[in-house]
Formats: sequence, structure tokens, C-alpha cells
Amino acid sequence: MAVDWQAYRNQDFYDELVDSRGRIRAPARELMTYLDSLSTEEIRERQRAADLAILEMGITFTVYSEGENIDRSWPYDIIPRIIDAATWNEVDAGLRQRVKALNLFIADIYGEQAVIGDGVFPRALLDNSANFRPECVGIKPPQGVWAHICGSDLIRDHQGRFMVLEDNLRVPSGVSYMMENRVLTKRVFGELFENTSIQPVGNYPTRLFDMLAALSPRPMDYPEVVVLTPGIYNSAYFEHSFLAQHMGAELVEGKDLVVGGDDCVYMRTIDGPRRVDVIYRRIDDLFLDPEVFRKDSVLGVPGLMRAWSKGNVGLANAPGAGVADDKVVYAFVPDFIRYYLGEEPILPNVPTYRCYLDDERDYVLEHLDELVVKPANESGGYGMLIGPSATKKDRNAFARLIRKDPRNYIGQPLVRLSTVPTVTDGQVEPRHVDLRPFILQGDDMYVTPGGLTRVALRRGSTVVNSSQGGGSKDTWIVDDSRKDTS
Repeated sequence: MAVDWQAYRNQDFYDELVDSRGRIRAPARELMTYLDSLSTEEIRERQRAADLAILEMGITFTVYSEGENIDRSWPYDIIPRIIDAATWNEVDAGLRQRVKALNLFIADIYGEQAVIGDGVFPRALLDNSANFRPECVGIKPPQGVWAHICGSDLIRDHQGRFMVLEDNLRVPSGVSYMMENRVLTKRVFGELFENTSIQPVGNYPTRLFDMLAALSPRPMDYPEVVVLTPGIYNSAYFEHSFLAQHMGAELVEGKDLVVGGDDCVYMRTIDGPRRVDVIYRRIDDLFLDPEVFRKDSVLGVPGLMRAWSKGNVGLANAPGAGVADDKVVYAFVPDFIRYYLGEEPILPNVPTYRCYLDDERDYVLEHLDELVVKPANESGGYGMLIGPSATKKDRNAFARLIRKDPRNYIGQPLVRLSTVPTVTDGQVEPRHVDLRPFILQGDDMYVTPGGLTRVALRRGSTVVNSSQGGGSKDTWIVDDSRKDTS
């Protein structure tokens, strides 16, 4: 028996593939026609085949639970998410605009701080920023770019409108899973790629390497690029090794690198020290250099900040870029776009209440049962309150936290996230999704066509993080003018 799309239809939310009357949306017709040719059991069998392939390929992520590191297979759903190219073109333009403004803001904050002098951004927020690094003031990285790799989280509301939920500018992760999702989907639905025009994502490692290579202080066709990882126990280690392998770069830990007397960085090899030109670092600022930040760090490289500040090594993302990776700073991004670019934002923010402002804090405290409350610098879905589903005890506890440290909290309405068909317990049901595209900025800019779609696998849940029980899907940007090549 095939899927009954009339029975599937979802009246309460915007479903991206099926409208409220149960009709297939135009970009998804080819996919849905194909799914209609499969019985429910055949769909289940393909999901089982994908799950087995994930085990064979060793695609994992790590969950930190009760003091233990637990490796789990990557949760993947076989039914792809489809976005039409015309809609995506607008999203692409909005992401480029946003990342450009964010980099101008970061450069300004570590430079003249005109944005503060002109009254666009409050100095008090900078003084209380967890990710502002005074050690970076006055440094000018190559091309004026601080956040070379950005992962912005997008959602679609009940009208299907894309909105930015947050920006990840420190060490954004997930791009390897985006690529592996495409590989898995080709294994499961290979026939569809013969007749459907889907924009490719497989060239991301090449784009990433080219962007990193352009940061090299030495003019070389193939500079020495390394990926700096905290090690095998990090939750994103799979991605670190994946990207290093696909770029042809060395995967290193801090103990593999040393800063020489010439303030250049060298990699220890069996043939002796080899100079490193660019470091794609996947460890947080505070662990990068024990001479400057945390003295007890064994993950970083003593002297690395000195080498970087003197222009002897490229670092991506640059230390200090996290000053803009703050949910309170996020609320100002539309203002940054107007201030630095003289343009209106293409992609809107989710309405945001800043608890450091008395009137907005009062509103949040009075409407805790309606809002989502988030701390400024947490990630992975941790430390947040989903008011409508929280207990009165939890809301009261959060009210105390907000009053104690209002700078650290924002409130947002609970957006009715869009849904897509998802295989759950052998059935196809709607599940909520978000999207993390990846944006590279160097001499030029590149936006992944689509990105990592994360899906809330539990019925009714809006929490999509894999660490909180979420999964993922392949994301297709369907364009009739070109064929998939990756």
C-alpha cells in the first residue's frame, strides 16, 4: 500500500511538500510520484537499508551523557526535503548579505568600534560579552575576514517564510553530515537523480580548501593546510577527520604543532618539522594558546596567537569571531545590515526580546508560558526553556535566572516550524525541521545549495538537535535548468 497523502495532510503547520488540502507542491511532484510507486513496506525497507549503510560507513556523532561519551549512529531519514531554486536564490542572497555585515561588525569591534560610537550597538553588551577577546584588538586578519565559515540556522514559519534563528560563527559543525546525507540518498533513491535536477553539494571540500589556502602567508599553489581537532573524544571528531580527508589536509592535535623561534608554526613529522601555513581550527578560543588564554589547556599550541598576530599563519575562524556568535548580538544583525551595508535585511530575524532591557524583560517574565527563552552563548539545544511545554516549577526557576543575569537571556515566540514527510516507526508522518546552510567567505563567497536539514523525530517536538533526539535529511534545491553532478 502506498502513502495516502490525503490522510497525511497537516492543517496546523506549513508542510513543505504537501499543502493543507493534501495536494503535492510543484517542486516535489517528481519525488512524490516516485514515492507513490512504492508500498509502505518498500519505504520501510529502504529506511532499514540506509540505517545499515550508516553503520557500515561509520557515520557517528557523540553524545555527552552523565559524564560518559557515547558514540551513536547518525540519525537519518530517507525522504529528502525539497526547496525550489527561486525560493533558494532569495535565501542565498540573504545569507550573503548577513555574513558580510557580521564580518564588518567583528572587524569594527576589534578596530575603531564606530558601531558603538554611533549608538547602533551598546557598549555595555560588549563589556559583558563572553566571547569578546581583548587580545584580538588591533589585529587585521587577511582579507578583513574574521568568520570564514558560518552556519546560520534557518526556519520556515506557518506561512512558509524563511527566517534566521541564529548564527554560528565559532566552530560551526554539520557540513560533513550534509554531504553524507547526499551519498546515502543516492544509494537509496539512485533512480531519482537520473531525472531530477538537483544542485550539487559535493564540491564543498574543494571550496573550503580554496578559501583556506587563500589565507596562506606564503604565495604557494598548495600551502600546508591542517585541521586542528581536540581529539577523538570530541563530539564532532567524525567531521574533523572527514573534512581533512576530503581536502587532502593533515588532521592534527595541538601536541603535533609547535611555534618556532621565528614565530612560525611547524608540524612534527617523521621527516622533521614542516611549516604550516593555515590552520582550520575546530577548538574554542580559550583552548587555542595557553600562553594567552587558559593556562591549563593541553589542546592548543603555545605561541599560536603570536604567530597569527604577526601574519605568519592563517587561522579560520579567526580568534574572537565568536563576539558575534551571541544570541543577544543576533538581535542587532538587522541593524548591522542597515548600518554597514545601507540595505534592508533580505532574511528577517525571529522576533526577539532582549532581557537586559527593562520593558522587554518584563514582557518575557509575564509571558514565560508562551515564549522560548535561550541563554546567550549555549548551543546544541542546552539551557533553554520552551515555555508552552514547561512546568510552572521550571518557568519559575528560569524567571530567577533571568532576574539574576538579564544580559544572558533572550525570549522568542515559539515559531510554528514547517514540517516535511518523515519515516517514523514504519509510517510516513509530518515532522518539524530547521536548516543549517554553510557560508564560506574569503576573497569571494560561497553558500551551500541547501544545507543540513535537521528533523525533530519525536511527534510534536520542535527540538531538532541530534544531541536532543533529532535526526537529519538530505536537502534538495530543485532547479530545472541544471543536472546534479555530485
